[in-house]
Formats: sequence, structure tokens, C-alpha cells
Amino acid sequence: QVQLVESGGGLVQAGASLRLACAASGFAFSRYTMAWFRRAPGKEREFVAGIAWRPSTTAYDDSVKGRFSISRDNAKNTVFLQMNSLSAEDTAVYYCAANAGGVTRVSRAYEHWGQGTQVTVSS
Repeated sequence: QVQLVESGGGLVQAGASLRLACAASGFAFSRYTMAWFRRAPGKEREFVAGIAWRPSTTAYDDSVKGRFSISRDNAKNTVFLQMNSLSAEDTAVYYCAANAGGVTRVSRAYEHWGQGTQVTVSS
């Protein structure tokens, strides 16, 4: 049974940092591209960052470049999203997703999804 379980969300003030984690099970994690998406209130789900399985090529949305960093620990089947300098515009539910292909911003390319973790940034 495939599972992606996100953790690390919460309520923080603008300028703070958070580190999200996504624990995966039930599939060959080390051979999957992993990504983070987010859905803000009243908006569509959007790509935040992705990391390929080999090599660990990364990609970021322009809105988070220089502030967010995605990484993975294949030994622990976990992908992380380090978020720094958070602003109110980063408030959203953050989702972890897995894709057997390469890094893509297209959400329908991702086969497996977590339930999401809420990140709220107060200004």
C-alpha cells in the first residue's frame, strides 16, 4: 500500500522557517522523482519544488527560489522541504507527490500524493 505522509506544517510568523518532511512507503522511493506542491485558499494547486531520483536534480518555482530547498534521504524514504523567509503568500496546504518519470510541474504526471500539511504564515 502506497503511503505519503507529510509532517512539519504549522503556524509561524513572517520571516520564520519551517522544515516539511514526507515519509514514503509502499513503492521504490529511491527510483521516483519527488515533489512538493501547494494549494493556497481560493487558488489552484501549484508546483513548488521537485527532486529527481538520479542524479538528484532539483527544480523550483520562481516564487520560492533562494528561499526553499528540497532534499531527499533515500535511506529513510523521506523527502524534505526547507522553507526560509516565509511570507503570508506562502500560506497553503503543502502536498508531497511521487512520479516515476522526471521532474515536472504538471501535477497530473504524479502518481502518488499525500494528504497535505497546513502551513500558515502570519504577517
